[in-house]
Amino acid sequence: MPKIKQPVKSPSIDMTPMVDMFSLLLTFFMLTASFRPQEAAQIETPASISEKQVQDKDILTIFIAKDGKVFFNMDNGRDTTTRFRADVLKKMEEAFKEKYNLSFTEEEVDLFSRLAGFGMPIKDLKAWINAKDSKEREKLQTGIPSDSTDNQLMYWVRYARVVNPYAEVAIKGDAETDYTAVKKIMDLLQENKVNKFNLITNLVPEEATPADIPK
Repeated sequence: MPKIKQPVKSPSIDMTPMVDMFSLLLTFFMLTASFRPQEAAQIETPASISEKQVQDKDILTIFIAKDGKVFFNMDNGRDTTTRFRADVLKKMEEAFKEKYNLSFTEEEVDLFSRLAGFGMPIKDLKAWINAKDSKEREKLQTGIPSDSTDNQLMYWVRYARVVNPYAEVAIKGDAETDYTAVKKIMDLLQENKVNKFNLITNLVPEEATPADIPK
């Protein structure tokens, strides 16, 4: 008597749990991800043949806009960006508390640590932190004083390097910025014993044309 063959059933996998898991992970990353803050000034960097990339942590960036205004940002301290920026602000508060009647609450320190780069005199810093929106903050972005008589930029660089000795300085100047404005910042850095710094350029090389070659 022949054997009765059982009908062969194709295996099926229930994907419902997988879809649920994917939805939970997507929701988690959307809620916890933090976007990089917009830079204080729109900088179009010049082209360069250099292929060296700037490190992604322990970096102090000095921005020089087309009009020569100077801005500053502190990225990724050795521990966390938030702690790094907060500690630098507290150092500035200690140094200029009497001169500018500078005092910050814990809420203001926390907010500053989450904001983007900045560029204003120290006396306007508190108003910038407490501004209602980005438009109001933008009005206060008049540039950090960097003259030899009032070199506030170097105080930011100095205290940032005290808090994080591993921090390196980078200059990011606009392609249309006057060379004298960039040289001025380079000279100020060297006068303050900062002899090692990077110049940020575009990674896309620009080919020279016969018109660009001096005769």
